Amino acid sequence: MDKKKVTAIILAAGSGKRMNSDTAKQYLLLQGKPVLYYTIKAFENSSIDEIILVVGKDEIEYCKNSIIDEYDFKKVSKIIVGGAERYNSVFCGLNAITSTDYVLIHDGARPFITVDIIETVIKEVIKYNACVVGMPSKDTIKVVNTDGIITETPNRDKMWMVQTPQAFAYQIIFEAYSMIINKLEYNNLGLNITDDAMVVESTMNYPIKMVKGSYSNIKITTPEDILIGDVLIKTINLS
Repeated sequence: MDKKKVTAIILAAGSGKRMNSDTAKQYLLLQGKPVLYYTIKAFENSSIDEIILVVGKDEIEYCKNSIIDEYDFKKVSKIIVGGAERYNSVFCGLNAITSTDYVLIHDGARPFITVDIIETVIKEVIKYNACVVGMPSKDTIKVVNTDGIITETPNRDKMWMVQTPQAFAYQIIFEAYSMIINKLEYNNLGLNITDDAMVVESTMNYPIKMVKGSYSNIKITTPEDILIGDVLIKTINLS
């Protein structure tokens, strides 16, 4: 069987408003290295064929000089500018791919992804064509209305916290994103796109497999996450 080409899109164009910092969260330091370094390193060390890095409009030179060249990453084939929203940035990444069979989409501010999880996701996406990483919820989940009143308590056994990477056959995810981007009625319907699975769910009605990740695979979002990250770096030996 021919080897399938697999591309990773790493999203690093976010501003990190909740971090209360002038520095974007993906460039904050963990044990002396940028958050984004750890993210790229995991994919660099995996069987991924290439990495498309999506960054802010003024960050291309910094990423090339201070991260890609500084740490001698070889698999980053392109550094491109992202869009106003996450889904715009993903579409930019998809359009930057010359040719591939499968795509893994990952948050640049999620540095605790491991090579083992990446390899599992690659195997699963080849089998199912669409899958996302996540973990069962440890907490009881409540659904509330606009007044903050609880309206429902879903069965916790069916609740998962979704992470990245999220992986798809290229044609499936490209077609789904093309439909979202090109058909403005989705936005008119108030669709709040927060992950890639939502795009496929909303447009393709394609079954998506949940793949077990790790509770350590957190996203750096708030100042507290940096403190947690310093502990995780030492614990899972990512440096």
